[in-house]
Amino acid sequence: MSDPSTSPSAITAPTTGVRFLDLTIDDREYLYAEYLPRGYDATRPWPLIVFLNGAGECGTDGQRQLTQGLMPAILNKPDEWPFVVLFPQKPDQKSKWEDHAPFVLAAIDRATREHAIDASRVYLTGLSQGGHGTWAIGSMFPERFAALAPVCGYGRPEVIAPRLAGMPIWAFHGTIDKIVLPEQSENLVAAAKSAGAIATLTLYPGVDHNSWDKAYRDENLGRWFLSHVKPNK
Repeated sequence: MSDPSTSPSAITAPTTGVRFLDLTIDDREYLYAEYLPRGYDATRPWPLIVFLNGAGECGTDGQRQLTQGLMPAILNKPDEWPFVVLFPQKPDQKSKWEDHAPFVLAAIDRATREHAIDASRVYLTGLSQGGHGTWAIGSMFPERFAALAPVCGYGRPEVIAPRLAGMPIWAFHGTIDKIVLPEQSENLVAAAKSAGAIATLTLYPGVDHNSWDKAYRDENLGRWFLSHVKPNK
């Protein structure tokens, strides 16, 4: 597989909508999707969202990660999501998203080369395993992201929270989630706030593991993302 920076398939005048892409990292091929909003043009910089899928959407087809969470919300109300959006697919359920962090960062770097991306407005979100990935990768590379939105996520607060000082975070969780207990988000948000993050948790009473439909469809999360810009250092 050729390097994406020199591949003849690199698009200089992209059409809007979804295209399916691949990257090779350390001899492993990863598949992902990229969404360009209607009205995209390269005369001004655009914000970028990275969405990390959950366990049920893992695989190597490069498309299943579009079926839950952010993409259905975009299709429902596209005007609320004026972003370039990347949908990397975690190839298997057993691995953790942080194991694939080089893939996530490479996809961001490729989008930045090929499109007009505002590097100060790059956002990370995901659900369940992707919610964990949002916490984990966001804490590993806080300099890359302007804000995080983990949905029904989990992780080790003592590892994650100290690296997120100053980070805007909006977490979401259902109160009767039996797959990932809401205490996971409660503990992470409390620890992040204690470490200096600007963290908020929205709990949905009576909602089980699928808190992502409400988070992505009802909260105007796109507007919240746009209110946060990574400061220059």
